[in-house]
Amino acid sequence: MDVKFNNRDPVYVQVIRHFKEQIAKGVFEPGQEIPSRRELANKLKINPNTAQRSYKEMEEQELIYTDGNLPSRITKDEKVLKKVREELILEAVDTFVHSVQSINVPLHDALDLVKNKYQGESNN
Repeated sequence: MDVKFNNRDPVYVQVIRHFKEQIAKGVFEPGQEIPSRRELANKLKINPNTAQRSYKEMEEQELIYTDGNLPSRITKDEKVLKKVREELILEAVDTFVHSVQSINVPLHDALDLVKNKYQGESNN
């Protein structure tokens, strides 16, 4: 588990984002057991309280669940999994749109470029 932390965002938020990205990519599968809070803190070299806060927030967002004293697992809820993907896609689209608008690229030109790039990279 390799997370590159930045200095802008709180570490627990970055940990949650990492989990969301791994879920969206299929690295973490529904129902998959995840490291304990202590293991996560050791792997990422973060404070155990930060790991705990990340897990607590992810449980509140229903990204993970914990049954009793059993290890935490990735949610199996398809609605939550779909929401994670949509959230990440919207973030990427927002960033792209703001960048393209700032240099006054017409919408149809931007869409053509995106389509060509997307299809070109999926063929490689």
